[in-house]
Amino acid sequence: MSTTIKKILISQPAPADLEKSPYRNLVSKYKLDLTFYKFFDIVGISASDFRKLRIHLTDYTAVIFNSKNSIDHFFRMAKELREVIPETMKYFCTSEAIALYLQNYIQYRKRKIFFGNQYFTELIEIMSKHRDEKFIFPCSDEKQTEYTKALDKAKFKYTKAPMYTSSPKNLVPLKLEQYDMIALFSPIGVRSLFKSYPNIKDLDIPVAAFGASTHAALKENGLKPTIIAPTQSSPSMAMAIENYMLGKSQESVISSKSEALKKSTTRTTTSSASRKTKPVIANKALYKQRMEEKKAEAAARRAERAAERASKDKDA
Repeated sequence: MSTTIKKILISQPAPADLEKSPYRNLVSKYKLDLTFYKFFDIVGISASDFRKLRIHLTDYTAVIFNSKNSIDHFFRMAKELREVIPETMKYFCTSEAIALYLQNYIQYRKRKIFFGNQYFTELIEIMSKHRDEKFIFPCSDEKQTEYTKALDKAKFKYTKAPMYTSSPKNLVPLKLEQYDMIALFSPIGVRSLFKSYPNIKDLDIPVAAFGASTHAALKENGLKPTIIAPTQSSPSMAMAIENYMLGKSQESVISSKSEALKKSTTRTTTSSASRKTKPVIANKALYKQRMEEKKAEAAARRAERAAERASKDKDA
């Protein structure tokens, strides 16, 4: 087990409850000192600038959400543009957590919401059953991301709608030399790091990187990550760090193009796609009521058909 890692800088906001987060085991079992600090700020694009793109939200029948930020800015933009999102709008989210976040803006019982388990490729498989929809993708102003690449490869007709931009933070006050490792999760995080510490390679600090686009950004800057995720045995950053602490060898990273992902998720994606393409209903009592209503309607239809058959037999 590696004993040189004691203090880690996580380039994400601190979890609401560390005891319920994936990082809990790193603190309790390995006594690691974790510092959470987001490396960039999210700044919303103004409604006046968005109007110049000539994108009208109500022209679309489905929205793709890959983060809570995209949800916040989509509904912010709708409010500022005074566009009323129709109740028939469909929502496609990369995970259940993001889908549940929609409750801050809409009522589940009136909407159709679909979600994958974790990876964007799973969501694309679900979306494939709804190709007739007109998709809009609220996102950052980055020219191309792994998400847009995946959508383009799957030949989806969608409109990219930039609604926010990422602004790097000044990381100099953090004094990176006091950390034993830095965990990065996005290309903008990498840019923030090199903007504040252009000679970061000279500090010789191990870097953990999550996601293929983060790895690519590090490679462009000539820095090779010590820890990579997600992999087959380390689907999360916390698990990747733990495996490193245990001295386990590194595996190939799972990306949207990875054959490893396809093999590992073929069964689960097929079953989850068929199971979770149903609308999400947050209220269990309401769900039970709906099921009872459906059973009653089905029974009524069976009785009606039986009566019709009996009437025909009588006439015959």
